[in-house]
Amino acid sequence: MYADMDEWAEIRKRVLIGGESKRAILRETGMHWRTLEKILAHSEPPGYRQSRPRKKPMIGPHIKRIEQWLEEDRQLPKKQRHTAKRIWERLQQEEGYKGGYTSVKDLVRELRQTRQEVFVPLKHVRGEAQVDFGHALARITAPSVPGNFAPWKARPRRI
Repeated sequence: MYADMDEWAEIRKRVLIGGESKRAILRETGMHWRTLEKILAHSEPPGYRQSRPRKKPMIGPHIKRIEQWLEEDRQLPKKQRHTAKRIWERLQQEEGYKGGYTSVKDLVRELRQTRQEVFVPLKHVRGEAQVDFGHALARITAPSVPGNFAPWKARPRRI
């Protein structure tokens, strides 16, 4: 599919505004007619859109059990939690799982990523800060002073 925005916009302009025929564009570019229809239907490339999730015939029946194990692991120390390999081994022993390790590993990675809390560290140059609206106690000099913060202001306003 064409992802070059300049070419995408040029083709749309030539057909929709300039009145050039679709067939002429197809001959010139060599693209498939479905691609041209997508270009004319969307103002920008829509990207890949999977219509429904892929089937998981081997691991599908065991997903709930794996989720249960991972949820129980949250209470345990990190060193005692299940690895993907241990989950695969338990599935083979306890559930009679005949599938491969890779599908278990991929599922465990996906499940851990969706339930993991994300923190983004913020780094600021000395003397600069980014804050949100709110109230806080600021130590500007010796005593703490209540103040209001506004976005992109480094110093609070005194009340």
